Amino acid sequence: MAQLIKLQDYISRYQIDMNRYPAQFIRMKKSGWERVKKEWESGNLVQNWEHIDEKNEIEEVEEKKRFSLKKLFKRNQNTNIEEVFETPVENRKEDSEDRLPDDDTTFYFKPNIIYNPQTLDELKKIFIDQFFHFQMKWASSTVREKSFVDSRFLRDSFLRTILQTLPDNYLVLYYPVIRLKNAPIELDIIILTPLECLCITMVEGEDFAVFIGNSEREHFWVKKVGKQDKKILNPIIQLNRMESIISKVFTQNKVEMPIRKILLSRNGYFDYPGTIYNLQFVDKREYPKWIQETRHSTSPMKHMQIQAAKALLSSVQTTSYNRIL
Repeated sequence: MAQLIKLQDYISRYQIDMNRYPAQFIRMKKSGWERVKKEWESGNLVQNWEHIDEKNEIEEVEEKKRFSLKKLFKRNQNTNIEEVFETPVENRKEDSEDRLPDDDTTFYFKPNIIYNPQTLDELKKIFIDQFFHFQMKWASSTVREKSFVDSRFLRDSFLRTILQTLPDNYLVLYYPVIRLKNAPIELDIIILTPLECLCITMVEGEDFAVFIGNSEREHFWVKKVGKQDKKILNPIIQLNRMESIISKVFTQNKVEMPIRKILLSRNGYFDYPGTIYNLQFVDKREYPKWIQETRHSTSPMKHMQIQAAKALLSSVQTTSYNRIL
């Protein structure tokens, strides 16, 4: 399971200690799975079953957001956002007396099993579905702070797919908000593998839509659905901008990692003449093969990969509130 180190502008545990949490994630997932598997094989898992209703969980998230919105707004009125994020997270100092211990959710994961799985594959599916929610918690809270999670991310099928399909040593930033000259800019999807940085821009609309482009530099493309044509912004422009911003962040932080661009559509097709250097088109025809090839990684996590993650996390914008009141 890939690690979600940044989700939009939410506070993330990885921002606190990028050296610690990737390894902790892998150990926790492994130990959690071994524990659940052992309980299931011994027949003791049933005693701990508890049903989780994802619809109710989403409604609870929305209710908490509404309840705390006034408090958050009032707090932000007295806070200079630029000052809060002027210093990169890893460089901030903290008095030992003011340091809070980790809560129990940092080091322990216990899934709530929905039903009695009959096979090991069923148990594994339940486990990774439960772990997805745990990842969302890590990507939106620390011991001190918490961010409001938009419920659409709980229903985001591509986010769930890459987190549950790609290996543990892949680090994902999902639509992070980067500060560039004190201006927030939302990027698309960034995946840091041990060997390269993948920049992904999603282009999706109606099923079987065809996205037609003639030039990398033209401002508009055409989306064709049946006999209907509609102009859309050229998605390569956004993809190139994302590459440029990441490249600048890497250069400033002395990170040497190749960047590869991917234009992705799971339910549509690209009609583009020729090829573009360092850009891969992945549409409905290529998507299954691409996800299979991407998930296979034999390389362990690299030092430069961690440095790249630190560089990006030091440049992000974060919106959160203090959970210790």
